[in-house]
Amino acid sequence: MDFSTGQCILLHDKDNTLTALLSLAAGQEIALKTVQGMLKLTLRDEIPYAHKFARRDIEAGEDIMKYGEVIGSATAFIPAGAHVHVHNVKGKRA
Repeated sequence: MDFSTGQCILLHDKDNTLTALLSLAAGQEIALKTVQGMLKLTLRDEIPYAHKFARRDIEAGEDIMKYGEVIGSATAFIPAGAHVHVHNVKGKRA
C-alpha cells in the first residue's frame, strides 16, 4: 500500500525512506498519513525530484529500505528529513 501527499510518497510501510514527487526545499514541512498515524517532519536538505529522504532517524550501518526491500546500508547517521543518497548510503544491489 502506498501513501502520498503530492509532495512525497511512502512506497511500503517497512520503508525508512520517502521519495520526493517534486523538488522539495530545505526547511519545508511534510505531513503524511501512514498506517501508524500522521508523520510530520521538516526537511533538513533540499531534496531533488525522485530522490529519497529519511522518514525517521537512521543509524549508521542500518539497512536503507525502499519498496519494502533492503537497497543499501547507511554509512553515517542520517537524521529524519535528511537526503538519503550516495553520500551516506552504500548500495547492496548489484
